[in-house]
Amino acid sequence: MYKLKHIVVVLFLCSVPALAEELVVPKPGAFELDNSEVFTIHSKILGRKYDLYIKTPAGYYDDSQSDQTYPTLYLNDGPYTFKVAAGVTHLKSMNKAIVIGISFAQGELGQFSRVRDLTPVVDKSWRRYKTGGAPEYLRFIEGEVIPFVEKNYRANPVKRILAGQSLGGSFGAWVLLNKPDLFSSYILTSPSLWYKNEMIFDIEEAYSKRNKSLSANIYLATGALETKENGRMNHDMVGGHKAFVGRLRSRNYQGMSLNDEVVSGADHYSTFPIGLAKGLRWLYQDQWKMH
Repeated sequence: MYKLKHIVVVLFLCSVPALAEELVVPKPGAFELDNSEVFTIHSKILGRKYDLYIKTPAGYYDDSQSDQTYPTLYLNDGPYTFKVAAGVTHLKSMNKAIVIGISFAQGELGQFSRVRDLTPVVDKSWRRYKTGGAPEYLRFIEGEVIPFVEKNYRANPVKRILAGQSLGGSFGAWVLLNKPDLFSSYILTSPSLWYKNEMIFDIEEAYSKRNKSLSANIYLATGALETKENGRMNHDMVGGHKAFVGRLRSRNYQGMSLNDEVVSGADHYSTFPIGLAKGLRWLYQDQWKMH
């Protein structure tokens, strides 16, 4: 059973200069995001409940647009990424897709939920967290989340985008190499390609031996400060980024369109909004010509 609720973003009022106080009338309550809904989905595959945060683009409900279908943008780590995506897609030129944020599992701490769901194999060195739940989590997305969205919204199944940050980014890279046709486009920021001794490179190597094509649009961004020296990182994210895109380009996969950037001045916490905005702009204006 899917439960409809309203989505809210809590707004905290900060102190303002005395002059400005005369122009500001405090209004208690919460800020409501236009054209948005929240559904609770009880996954039979996972045996857990997740919220889906869904925002439709401007004009979606206009009579003149009733026959139009829209790209879909799927986001893991929904409590964070959905709010960023709502801001990035506020302006008309970026407001092209139905945005879907997938929450952490209800009743679980976010970090415990995401580490389990976004890691493809068990890594026993992560003693505090359970790992290796990505295959079942992907089944949940493919078998329950996407069908729900495409049944209830005018979604274009040919233009599905998967976006993710950090472990969400490495999850996206893993999906790309295991089920590339599920999404047509991938926006991956600061991907944790180092997970389990950089296993993603072994997965890519195996994929390349079986396939000559990789039909997908891929935008990958990592912050220039995501190194051991500059960003106090445990891993050289920039080095991993360059090695991965270099490997993909060396294969000359048919149907692959790859755009990447090491973002100047960005660290692990600021790359996602920059990368998401640039990745969407690249898809809309260069790949799909959506003006």
